Amino acid sequence: MASPNSLKLEDKLQCSICLELFRVPVTLPCGHNFCERCIDNHRNKQEQAASGAKRGYTCPECRYSCEGHVELRKNVTLSDVVELARGVRVREEGCEVVHVGMCPLHGHPLELYCEDEQRCICCVCSVRQCQWHRRALFEDERSRKQALLERSLEEVQRETERMEQALQELEERTQSIKDSSEKLRAVILSKFAHLEEALAEFQGQMVAKVEQEELEALGHIEKDRSSLKDQLKALGQHRDQVQRLLDCTDHQAFLKEFPQLLAPQSMDVPPLVDFNVAAVVEPMSEILTATCRLLLEELPPSLGPSTPKAPDPIAPGPVQPEEETALKVMSTPVPMCRLRAELLKEHRNLTFDPDTANKYLELSRGQRRAKHGPSAAAGWQERGRRFEPWQVLCAQSYGQGRHYWEVTISGHSVVLGVTYGGLPRHRAVGHKFNIGLDGGSWGLQVREDGYLARHKGREEKIQQRLYTELGVCLDYECGLLSFYGLGEGVQLIHSFHAVFTEPLYPVFWLCEGRTVTLCHRDVGGPEGELGP
Repeated sequence: MASPNSLKLEDKLQCSICLELFRVPVTLPCGHNFCERCIDNHRNKQEQAASGAKRGYTCPECRYSCEGHVELRKNVTLSDVVELARGVRVREEGCEVVHVGMCPLHGHPLELYCEDEQRCICCVCSVRQCQWHRRALFEDERSRKQALLERSLEEVQRETERMEQALQELEERTQSIKDSSEKLRAVILSKFAHLEEALAEFQGQMVAKVEQEELEALGHIEKDRSSLKDQLKALGQHRDQVQRLLDCTDHQAFLKEFPQLLAPQSMDVPPLVDFNVAAVVEPMSEILTATCRLLLEELPPSLGPSTPKAPDPIAPGPVQPEEETALKVMSTPVPMCRLRAELLKEHRNLTFDPDTANKYLELSRGQRRAKHGPSAAAGWQERGRRFEPWQVLCAQSYGQGRHYWEVTISGHSVVLGVTYGGLPRHRAVGHKFNIGLDGGSWGLQVREDGYLARHKGREEKIQQRLYTELGVCLDYECGLLSFYGLGEGVQLIHSFHAVFTEPLYPVFWLCEGRTVTLCHRDVGGPEGELGP
């Protein structure tokens, strides 16, 4: 039901011709308003009725005479008010319940919104105070402001999600730091445990070396002391004989015994024996230097999931309880022109030692190829240094410096490594080979499903593609032994870290039907060219 105030407002906004709310209201010169179409029809009728008289028409309200050529313009303000009234009627006819406040200045319902003054106004305010202001219906203004709020809500939602994402990243980073700290703590504890074990072993060796040097020095001193005592005794006997002869008063007896008195042989006084401190201090200094280098150089710079900062290089993980940290380094292949070129600068040409070859290993004439076959045993001769397992040493051994060699294998079921000269020649019970079973040898077993790195009987499985060309790099001072796969690039398979104390020999084990070839670098060929 329409309110009385609304009815009064509509009465004022009705065209006196059609008795409906104005539709495109226009204002005559006399000030009365009509629908544009209604006044046009009224004017046309009067001009036709005049039939040749002066063109013009009168106002339907006050009979004011208006000229026909006067252009009528739309009353914009009245049109806006009419539209607002029409909207009120639609809401009231639709039985919508709308809470309409009253204007505190004029007592009329608040039906418009003044955008300039940011307040609700009535129709009187619209005509008087806000005639030239921007005005809108409540619904339109609400829609506009509601859209602003919705956009603001979307911005708040996006900002909330961004903050929650940042918070989640902080939580993840916190956990990552804790995990990295735990891993690094484990690496450090393991390193120091390995170093303590190695240092304890070296301590025993150094103490034994001191005792050995002491025994040798004291043995020389005791020998010199015995020689000096014998010489003093001989000199004393000669002195007594001379004195007795001098005291003899019988000239005939003096002359008879004089020729029998032999002069004592002169003896050089032996030099003082020095305690060989250098033989103890120098190896100990080298060992401690290498140990400190191992501790400092191999610590990873980062453990967290940082941005691909460098590939990261060394990814530390749980290590085996031994004196070297068996950290497996998985890196992307390096172009041959870089890493392999550096490695080949330290290339060594190796040959097999026939005196150590097992009877089933057939060596080529140049001692560069070893093949496991039953025909090799036909011409076999017993030698004390031969291996009982299917193994063979190289004739060369390496100590100080950096050394690199390459080999070609016919397939899997091959072991290559390095060892001290004291590697047992007999077969260990339950094992086909003894490379990597003790603390003086390190081996990499090539298997059909990957690799096994072995030292002190401990094994570490490595998932990596199989290579038939392999490179071995020994950095003696740094205590680093690395095995590489050679293909389109150079791929690091595994690295051993240890403190080496004796020269190391390359060593190999071959299963039945397998062949190992030592690659030689041609002296006159291009750099990096290897002979078979």
